[in-house]
Amino acid sequence: MTVRRGPASVLSHNAARRPVPSIQIDLILLVVKLQVTGRTRGNAMTTPADGIQRHSDGRIDRIRRRLIWALLGPFCILMTVAAIQGFSPAGPSRPATAIIVLIAAAVGLPVLMAWLARAIMRDTEALDNERRELSELYGRARQDALVDGLTGLGNHRAFQDELARQLEIATRDGTPLSLLLVDVDDLKNVNDTMGHVGGDRLLVAVGRVAAIVLRRSDRAFRVGGDEFAILLPNSDVETGLTVARRILASALGGGDPTRQVDPFSLSIGVSAFPAPSTESSYLYRNADAALYWCKRHGRTAVVAFDPGRHGAASDDRSVAELSAAVGTILTTRALRPVYQPIFSMTTGRPIGYEGLVRPAGGAPFPDASSLFAAAETADRTVELDLACLEIVAAGVRLPDNDAYISVNLSPRTLESNLFHPGELKAIFHRNGIALERVVLELTEREQVEDLEQLRKNVEACRRAGMRLAADDVGAGNAGLRLLSEIHFDIVKIDLSLVQGGMMHDPSHGVLRALQELATRWKASIVAEGVETGAQLAVVRSLGISAGQGYLLGRPTDSMKSDGVDLVALESSIETDSPMFSLDGPANLLTSRTEIAASS
Repeated sequence: MTVRRGPASVLSHNAARRPVPSIQIDLILLVVKLQVTGRTRGNAMTTPADGIQRHSDGRIDRIRRRLIWALLGPFCILMTVAAIQGFSPAGPSRPATAIIVLIAAAVGLPVLMAWLARAIMRDTEALDNERRELSELYGRARQDALVDGLTGLGNHRAFQDELARQLEIATRDGTPLSLLLVDVDDLKNVNDTMGHVGGDRLLVAVGRVAAIVLRRSDRAFRVGGDEFAILLPNSDVETGLTVARRILASALGGGDPTRQVDPFSLSIGVSAFPAPSTESSYLYRNADAALYWCKRHGRTAVVAFDPGRHGAASDDRSVAELSAAVGTILTTRALRPVYQPIFSMTTGRPIGYEGLVRPAGGAPFPDASSLFAAAETADRTVELDLACLEIVAAGVRLPDNDAYISVNLSPRTLESNLFHPGELKAIFHRNGIALERVVLELTEREQVEDLEQLRKNVEACRRAGMRLAADDVGAGNAGLRLLSEIHFDIVKIDLSLVQGGMMHDPSHGVLRALQELATRWKASIVAEGVETGAQLAVVRSLGISAGQGYLLGRPTDSMKSDGVDLVALESSIETDSPMFSLDGPANLLTSRTEIAASS
């Protein structure tokens, strides 16, 4: 690392090595040197080398004393000669005495000054050497402070410095800059099963993957325990996505082929400046929002920031301010319930309703997604979850048939010590809802920390008569772990699979596997996000028993019991598909996650 010397260091370096043409010039240089040193001591000497610092302080004091003598001695001698001449009006009685004094001053004064100057210069050169050593020690300490000791990558401080520098360059030159935020999936499980040594090997493998995939101009950093950041200068969001996919593919293949490790999973959020992040100050926040969405919708994926889907990233309030805003929502109950019908794919009649919430007018959040994101940031998820359940339950007016009310509940709430199944039962009893008509939807959007506590609370809810639904199955790995650990009564297929993958044959195999699982469990399947007649036709052809989506019915304030004509909807050809309207999947996704405390 190159250490840039300040003006004081340059002056010392040059003064110590130049010839001495005259004593007067050297004295002037020394005066300037000591003045500069006196101004810079507070910064230059504040290093880990305390012993060297104390020694240098003593040397500076000696230099000052000798400089005083170098100036005071000649002054005294000259004053003596002046006194001899001054106190004798006719001159000294002995001219020889004056001559001797003058000769002694002429010979001795330069010798004395030269001796003092040499002594001062020796101390100055030694001081320069010590300052150089201190500069090198400071450079090494600064380097150590900017490097992660485990992976050899830059640390969080280095990332902040480099991010600011790259943003300044991108803004000045009008060049794009991509940012990748990488999260290692299931590192806690690796630490639990293989020990922290195994976790460290996994983190080192991420660093090796970055070294293999990235260009020389790219920079990788470890910014947290299991979080990494990668800066890609002169790269737009498409380039960032390409690099991110290569990193993920390499990780799934075990990383560096020369040092094979077990395949591991990564979640990666991507953003770029100036598009889609139009403000440089939002580049990190937007990439973090994309990563957050990726982790909550299955992990093991690469997600680019989408302003329509991840718009909450523009909220730049502090954690304290977000917590206060969430508290305002909880205190004022500034939420209103809406209900989206779930239809039988055989009869076209509603068999259930999913309860959702939306912020009321004047609420401190524009939509439910930003509200739940703020609640998680402020660690108030459980409070908000229960408040939303209370609001949804208060508006329930179920028809006389066997229709059920489905409400979202975060696994984080179920595994929290603040939650008790009795609270849930009390909410529904207060609002006259039979527990047998309640379905709890669970979405594994974040890692379950206490599976045993979650399983215990789930079983208590089941014993009380409530049913369980696995939500968002098919969105990456979402729900797959819970499917292997918990028995569900309903399996809800994620809208991304319905709207995209379901139209392709390979996804049909996934659906058939889910159908076989549901059959063994005697569970039903619900297809979410049905937006077009073609999607409805595929859902019905695969024998899926129920569905919901904007084609069938949008969320409303009341629970309508009207059925739909499935055949007519299936054969309809829509030129303006809801998928491309302002109220399409982006808003549908928002509405589906509005009650989910894991959003």
